[in-house]
Amino acid sequence: MTDDSLDDFSVADETYLGTTRRVYRKGTGPAVIIIAEIPGISPDVADFARRVANIGATAVMPSVYGVDGRDPSPDARGTLRAATEMVGTIAKACISREFSVLATGKTSPIVDWLRALAADEHRRCGGVGVGAIGMCFTGGFALGMATDERLLAPVLAQPSLPFAITPRRARSIDVSDADLATVATRCAAGLQVMGVRFEGDRMSPPSRFENLRRLLGDAFISIELPDSAANPESPMPTPHAALTIDLVDEPGAPTRDALDQVLDFLTRRLQLERGPESPG
Repeated sequence: MTDDSLDDFSVADETYLGTTRRVYRKGTGPAVIIIAEIPGISPDVADFARRVANIGATAVMPSVYGVDGRDPSPDARGTLRAATEMVGTIAKACISREFSVLATGKTSPIVDWLRALAADEHRRCGGVGVGAIGMCFTGGFALGMATDERLLAPVLAQPSLPFAITPRRARSIDVSDADLATVATRCAAGLQVMGVRFEGDRMSPPSRFENLRRLLGDAFISIELPDSAANPESPMPTPHAALTIDLVDEPGAPTRDALDQVLDFLTRRLQLERGPESPG
């Protein structure tokens, strides 16, 4: 894989709450906010967004960190450079006040900006509501956004904050108690939340999903994949990113089934009119 020019996306700078970020859009129909995993909007994340656009949604990717379109893999960057860039991105994110890296019972401040973006996209794109997909570092953001009733399809892909360095942090997710209570109330009234992780993923530990099942009940739809289902050519040291780097994009593969379940969830919750689903 090489760097992705992202030239099939429209691009605009959007300002909410005094902060401006670049936002990429593709497709028509109800909006789905796709919040990239570390190290940013990689070619794999962009291809996932293209799939979302191809099911009849508007894929919306805010640039949160990293270099947009850059291929982070060692094959493309060289092992040392790829590692250096990855560590640099993580370090910058960890010291940013926008992310609750270690705190429990706290929603990451950037979620307010994302809620404002989702509200604007709903006005722009129409439809019954908005979807949101957080990945890894941003996994819990989709849950925090679900305090807004316009958010109808939150997907948590390997949510990894707060860092699981204690049992308490391993159980928790970077959403405040008040926001969790609001989401739980919405779930009791019909909202559903989807989560995806690999069974052995220590960055997104099993106790986190167990706690979400306890809090949200049957409204939490969890997909937990065996580690053996991960892409054997993935540069990740252990299985982690089921919808992107660790995806085996072949019919019948467990990760492809998980991807299809996510797309079906978005289709059903946002009442999309699905079209062809090629990543191009």
